Amino acid sequence: MKMSFSAVPVFALVFVFTVAAAPPVPKFRAQDIGAISIGYGIAIADVDGDKRPDILLADQKTIQWYRNPDWTRHVMAENLTEKDNVAIAAQDIDGDGKCEVAVGAGWNPGDTVNSGAVFYLAAPKDRTQKWEPVALHHEPTVHRMHWVLNPAGKWELVVKPLHGRGNKNNEGDGCKILTYTVPANPKDKWPTSVVTDFTHASHNFQPINWDTDAEHEILLGAKEGVFWLGRSSGAWKKRQLSTEWAGEVRDGKLPGGKRFYATIEPMHGLTSAVYFEPASKKGPWTRRVLDDTLKDGHAVAVNDFLGLGSDQVVLGWRAMNPKGTPGVRLFTPLDGEGRDWRKSEISGAEVAIEDIKAADLNGDGKPDLVLAGRATKNLRILWNETGK
Repeated sequence: MKMSFSAVPVFALVFVFTVAAAPPVPKFRAQDIGAISIGYGIAIADVDGDKRPDILLADQKTIQWYRNPDWTRHVMAENLTEKDNVAIAAQDIDGDGKCEVAVGAGWNPGDTVNSGAVFYLAAPKDRTQKWEPVALHHEPTVHRMHWVLNPAGKWELVVKPLHGRGNKNNEGDGCKILTYTVPANPKDKWPTSVVTDFTHASHNFQPINWDTDAEHEILLGAKEGVFWLGRSSGAWKKRQLSTEWAGEVRDGKLPGGKRFYATIEPMHGLTSAVYFEPASKKGPWTRRVLDDTLKDGHAVAVNDFLGLGSDQVVLGWRAMNPKGTPGVRLFTPLDGEGRDWRKSEISGAEVAIEDIKAADLNGDGKPDLVLAGRATKNLRILWNETGK
C-alpha cells in the first residue's frame, strides 16, 4: 500500500520525541592517576595558571596536586601535624588565575579539646615546589572547609569542625563554624567571626547561591538536620529545611527547574534522600528516599553529567562500617517532580569512596568525576564519555 506524503513527518516527529524522552545512559572511562594513603579530601582548581583545572588532595600525611593533563604529582606540604590531614579548599581569590589553598589537619575526632589545625599554604614562585604553611586559629576537630563569597564580593574561608569544643557523645557545646577574613599579607593574623555554633556531629556543608545577590549562602548538614544559612542583612540567619541527621548534602535542580538537595543519612549512613523545595520558603521540604542500601555512605556530587539541562545525583560509599562492597551510583530524575529516578552503577569495589568531586577536566563540556579511595588507596578519574 502506498504511504501518503503527510504521514511521513508525523511518524518522524513521534520517533524523535520517543528517543529524546529517554535520558542517555551514563558512560565513564576509568583512569587511575596515583596511589594514595587515605585521600581525605579533594579540591579542583587551576594551580599553575595554565587555564586547566588541576586536582588537589589532602592525603593522610601529604598535601599534593596533580597537574592536568599529564597528572604529574607535586607535594605541596607534608607532616603538618602529628595527626592526619583532613580537609582542603582551593580557589583563585585574588584574580591572578592561580588558586590559593587552605588545609585542615590534626584530625582526631575523639579529642574535642586539643585536636585540629588550620593552615594557609603560601605559594612559592615555582608552584611545583613546597608551599609555606601559615598556621591559623582553629577549633578542635576541624573537618571541612570552603572558600565562600561574602556580601562585599570578597572571598573568605569558612571552616567547620565535626564536634563542639569538649563535646562528648554528640552532646555539649555545638560546632563553632568560623569565617576567616584574608589579611592584606596572608602571613599576618586572620580575623575570625562565628557563623553558627548550635549543631552537633556536623559532617559536611556546601556554599550555595539561591538568590539574586552575589554572596554565597551555606547548606549545612548536622545531627539536627539540614539548615540554610545566609547573611544578606549582615548577621548570619538560619532556616531549618529538614530534621533528619544528614552527613552529606549537595543541591541541584530537577527537569523544569525545581530545586532539590540530596543527602546521605545519617552521617556515614545507609540512606540517601532527596528533598524538594516547597512553593513557600516557609513550607516543609518534601522528602523522598533515593537509596537505602548504601554501606558507610561518604560522598554526594550533583551536576548535569548527562547534558540534560538539569542535574543528576552521584552517591559514593566506602563500605568500612558496615562492611561490604564499595561503589558509586548515578541517579537520574525522569520527571519534573522527582517522583521517578533511574539508577546506574558507575563504579564498584575498585574504589572505596572517601571523597568525590565533579568538574570538567578536559574542556569537553561534560563534568568528569574524581574519586579518592580509602581502603583501596587509589585516586581515579572517571572520564565522562556519555553520548560517545
